[in-house]
Amino acid sequence: MATIQASFDELGTPLFATTFVVLDLETTGLTAARDRITEIGAVKVRGGEVLGELQTFVHPERPIPAAITAVTGITDAMVRGAPPIAAVAPTLRAFLGDAVLVAHNAGFDVGFLRAAFERTSDLGFDPTVIDTARLARRLLRDEVRNVRLATLAQHLRSRHVPVHRALADARATVDVLHGLIERAGSLGATTVEDLQELTRSRSDRRFRRMSLVRDAPSTTGVYRFLDARDEVLYVGKATDLRSRLRTYFGSDGRRRTDDLVRETARVTWTPTSSLLEAEVRELREIRRHQPRYNRRSKRARKPAYVAMTREPFPRLSIVAAPRPAHRAVLGPLPSRRVAEQVVEALQATFPVRTCTDRLRVAQDHSACVMKELGRCAAPCDGTVSREDHDEVVQAVEAAFLDPSPVLARLRERMRELARDGRFERATLERDRWQALARALTVLRRRSTLIAAGELVLVHDPGADPDAGGC
Repeated sequence: MATIQASFDELGTPLFATTFVVLDLETTGLTAARDRITEIGAVKVRGGEVLGELQTFVHPERPIPAAITAVTGITDAMVRGAPPIAAVAPTLRAFLGDAVLVAHNAGFDVGFLRAAFERTSDLGFDPTVIDTARLARRLLRDEVRNVRLATLAQHLRSRHVPVHRALADARATVDVLHGLIERAGSLGATTVEDLQELTRSRSDRRFRRMSLVRDAPSTTGVYRFLDARDEVLYVGKATDLRSRLRTYFGSDGRRRTDDLVRETARVTWTPTSSLLEAEVRELREIRRHQPRYNRRSKRARKPAYVAMTREPFPRLSIVAAPRPAHRAVLGPLPSRRVAEQVVEALQATFPVRTCTDRLRVAQDHSACVMKELGRCAAPCDGTVSREDHDEVVQAVEAAFLDPSPVLARLRERMRELARDGRFERATLERDRWQALARALTVLRRRSTLIAAGELVLVHDPGADPDAGGC
């Protein structure tokens, strides 16, 4: 299965053609929700060339703490005649445009910008962000004692010195960015995506192998890792092949992934028209190749059934397959765990017996603690007659066909417990209700498909993918 060459757009934005806006803010404190911006400095660059700069004081509409003035030198007098952030926001948003936003410890600056835009305007703000501190921590961890802006500016021989003023610090961050991009290039980072992935990557060796998936398209499909002998090591599916494959060489920190990447000689992929097709292809290839790194899906999960036993005092039992000895059967369910959840939900609703003992018709057994808890009608000691217990059993069997009364009862019990403040019990009832609802919904769909004499699937390439259907 050959790979498909990705278009230029799918290969990512080359760093030399990327417009960056390098931003620095001075504020009245460290908390975006409480403090305010006092100064903005921003430099727009592309291909190493400065395209423009923006600098302005901002009236914070509150006093500047003395401790902040001691660090930045910005006083209340300096911002007294400055415009408020509401007046600055449109100009700043226009300057940012669609550029990649760069900042040192970017979470701080981006947090203040988001808060400012939300308070003052309805301007959308969801930028691609590069954090020079994180990038330096990844690239220079063995060369510098810390990743403060002043330390990096000195180490990378910046032409500008950061002095805790917005524009000066933004200019210094530009020089630091260019120095880091040069270092990143030695590892094969050539796009904005590469820089982002590099900040998440855990090893240079693994990141250098990113070239194996550099041409992967941003589409749904199936991918496979192969070793030098073309043995399939791993098969997977993805809604976005490019994005998913890059994580193996960057942010996926599992030791097993390290081993997989080390053994991989090449990666191939097959785009599909839908996620369903990708899932089917993935399962077929896993069954055919039995890849060493695929733990799931090598063997199909064994289904389970919930059965009502045929004996004087019937009970619920989880079985691998229905047998003539069962009065009624619910299934197949996806796994034994799902079957256990269904049984728990039914036993929490109906006082059907939970013990596995064979009860004599004489009902001369001793009762267990479930009777005291009100969870069992106790046919064992004669508390309930055989006929009355059989009515409970019939109610359970009716729930196999129409579970809505059970779901309604569990939901109402959950709400009652929540109203009484018994939230842990309410959570337990919610989990039972959800497990039963999911299991029976899947079962109903499967039963419909199994009962169909003929099934026709129609794919409309022009249909809205979010509208549902095939």
